[in-house]
Amino acid sequence: MSIRPKHDTRFNFLSLGAGVQSSTLALMAARGEVSPMPDGAIFADTQAEPASVYRWLDWLEDQLPFPLHRVTEGSLTDAVLAQKKKGDGIAVRNLLPVFVRSKEGRSEGKVQRACTFDYKIRPLLKLQRNLASIKRGQKKVSVTTWIGISTDEVSRMKPSRERWCQHRWPLVEAGMSRHDCLLWMERNGYPTPPRSACVYCPFHSNAEWRRLKTEEPDAFEDASLFEHMLQGLHMRTDIVAGHIKGTPYLHRSCEPIHQVDLSTDLDRGQMGLFDNECEGMCGV
Repeated sequence: MSIRPKHDTRFNFLSLGAGVQSSTLALMAARGEVSPMPDGAIFADTQAEPASVYRWLDWLEDQLPFPLHRVTEGSLTDAVLAQKKKGDGIAVRNLLPVFVRSKEGRSEGKVQRACTFDYKIRPLLKLQRNLASIKRGQKKVSVTTWIGISTDEVSRMKPSRERWCQHRWPLVEAGMSRHDCLLWMERNGYPTPPRSACVYCPFHSNAEWRRLKTEEPDAFEDASLFEHMLQGLHMRTDIVAGHIKGTPYLHRSCEPIHQVDLSTDLDRGQMGLFDNECEGMCGV
């Protein structure tokens, strides 16, 4: 797959996750180090990010000469915890890649999820369609979406699923890693961006869980409470969509997050699973 886009397009939009890479890319574009100037940056808000991310967005918006659009499909938290009648029972739609322990105490692995597409990709595409006046059934490529994947995450590079849109990865074009992005920010006098992800994302590494617990304890408590509520919900549910046949957990140890020993980083932790994250829209 070529890292250079095949077409020059009328519209260029930056997918802004508000993490290190996409924030660096936005500021590089603002300084004219990446061209053309984007028509706008788009942040898809799950309404479940830590407070540091929203503070960072407010600061970043003031630095950019192009619009920063914030879109949302609503509260991911509310959607995950929602119940609906189904047949003779109650159904819960599974949206998160939670880990499951069976009633017999066995770890059943990680379940499929839809949070990335439903709460990141879909609102991003919807706004791009509106801003670029994309017609139904259009096949001509007229939008380029910039994605802040760096050279250490090239496995997450995926082509667009929409015929009218192509993806571009300017940081990969520039040969920049995540560490290079941090150096660029420091060299140009910018503060260090926060890590961007939902507070209860099961892809968090031990290091990220530790950071939340230490630096953003309110966010860590929110994650712990969310896990407790999710477990209680599934215990009360007769029919569960997503084939969860046990108790859901946020950590692959299948222990409550507030009880997990987070002191070790002997491997890459749960972030190793993140490399195949759908279309690379989260956490950058």
